[in-house]
Amino acid sequence: MPEAVRADRVFVCGATAGLLGDLLFGDPRRGHPVAAFGRAATAVERLLWHDHRGWGALHTAVCAGGTAAGAALLARGARRSPALGVALTAATTWAVVGGTSLGREARAVGAALAAGDTERARERLPHLCGRDPHALDEAGIARAVVESVAENTSDAVVGALVWGALAGVPGLAAFRAVNTLDAMVGHRSPRHLRFGWASARLDDLAGWPGARLTAVLAVAAGGDPRGAVRAWRADAHRHPSPNAGPVEAAFAGALGVRLGGTLSYAGRVEHRPVLNAPGRPVAVADIERAVRLSRRVGLLALGAAAAGRWAAGRAARRGTQGGTR
Repeated sequence: MPEAVRADRVFVCGATAGLLGDLLFGDPRRGHPVAAFGRAATAVERLLWHDHRGWGALHTAVCAGGTAAGAALLARGARRSPALGVALTAATTWAVVGGTSLGREARAVGAALAAGDTERARERLPHLCGRDPHALDEAGIARAVVESVAENTSDAVVGALVWGALAGVPGLAAFRAVNTLDAMVGHRSPRHLRFGWASARLDDLAGWPGARLTAVLAVAAGGDPRGAVRAWRADAHRHPSPNAGPVEAAFAGALGVRLGGTLSYAGRVEHRPVLNAPGRPVAVADIERAVRLSRRVGLLALGAAAAGRWAAGRAARRGTQGGTR
């Protein structure tokens, strides 16, 4: 069997097994590689921090580049055995995707709201997003959860699968490293405004293809394809994030709800544009609908990643054969 064909099969089988592991078990409960990466990145930040973009770029290069290089070495060592390659791909996929934990946390907040326990919902909300929960009422919490489910479907599932299809295990690991760095230093705090600039911009670049695929799949998997397309086209560009905009707008249209508006991060108030203005306000029941849509999008993304990998590999092999005639 040609090596390229074997590599394609290794990725498809490994990614499928890894996503199944996430569906069955959620995130690893102990020794999570992403948590270990976070601790290492914090240690590197302590050594390199200066209020300067150049030092921030070096921090990003060391952390994300080191992760990609280490994953590439592991992948190279696993080439000798397809079974080992499948196991490595499965383990890496399981470690970097987080769809099940995302749904679990969203449902926990939804259950608290459904029981009328708003304080409990506020306690759980920081597990999903960085908004100030004490500034939100029940409707604001529900909206925050739906928006977080939408955005993290791209960041925690689809984006990783896209880069896995493009670059195998190194792509999976590097995407998660970049996304984690953005969450750690990419926000607009006084300490990280310059230092985190490189991480934020790299995350925008890395997340671009996954965000668009997520929006496309939300159109296909949602209950209102026309509404999802309409909201995406009308409102995505108005969102301050180039990647969250298409995803949240498509989810809003697919679910028939209105997202966006005023929100608060650590006391800083932002007035974001409304997404899908014709939609109704988010209700508690929409949290479950968003989680189910997220699950469908994740499964479709696995199929799209596998199909894309097969198609690209087949085209490359045809081109090689044509060039040798």
